[in-house]
Amino acid sequence: MVAWTDYKAVARDRGALAFEVFVAESTPQKSPEEVKAVLPDHLAYVKGLETSGKLMLAGPLSDDSGEEMQGAGMLVFRAASINEARELAENDPMHKSEARTFRLRKWLINEGSLSITAGLSSGHIVIS
Repeated sequence: MVAWTDYKAVARDRGALAFEVFVAESTPQKSPEEVKAVLPDHLAYVKGLETSGKLMLAGPLSDDSGEEMQGAGMLVFRAASINEARELAENDPMHKSEARTFRLRKWLINEGSLSITAGLSSGHIVIS
């Protein structure tokens, strides 16, 4: 097993981006009605994170078939540490209310391409 700091260095040495973000997979723990009751506060919270630059991406996940939305979701945070990302996830009204729980992991983004920066709920777009 390779230590995280060593893995980042190896990735950078081979020309990869090695951009670190944190992914919270959020799963429902209460009834759909109880989850839905917290939705307005959750959406306001994630919009605030988006505006502050702490939220990269968020949204629901499908089941394994890709056909049905099953209630799971994912949030991708920009944070200085896993502890900061954990605090962001813990402060989400969905998690504070225990309507949902989360699993948090680091994600080292190495490859891919992006051509725009878009605030998905605010409509703010920068083309560069």
